[in-house]
Amino acid sequence: MYFYSYDEFKDDVILLAKNIKKDFDPEAIVAVARGGLSLAHSLATALKNRNLFVLNSIHYDDTTRLDYIKIFNIPNIKDFKKVLIVDDLVDSGESMKEIKKTLQDEFKHINFKVATIFYKDKAIFKPDFCAKEAFGWINFFWDIDLEKHE
Repeated sequence: MYFYSYDEFKDDVILLAKNIKKDFDPEAIVAVARGGLSLAHSLATALKNRNLFVLNSIHYDDTTRLDYIKIFNIPNIKDFKKVLIVDDLVDSGESMKEIKKTLQDEFKHINFKVATIFYKDKAIFKPDFCAKEAFGWINFFWDIDLEKHE
């Protein structure tokens, strides 16, 4: 297991934000809850972008991958032309591939790009912007387990 610290995160946000600003400069950002919330918030702040939205995607139950992908709470982003989808990790790529397809089907006029901190090389989907390749399970600094602190 790899512990991903705040200091690494801060450096990765700066790197990602610079690359995103230079190559895409989105009008809006859509965070994939829950994993993408911390990154999306930090990227929105770094990019000075207040058009931050959230959608939900469920493909895992804790560490177990489910047989389905549920996407819901899709935001109304019809007034934008360039939208960045943000999550913490592309693992198999199945979820992000389905999220992007779902959004593209609903908002055909929007140019979507994807940003993540981590991606796995074996994934069927590669993000447009990413900071690091993942090689195993990642414990993010924002993952808090209250049961361990009782």
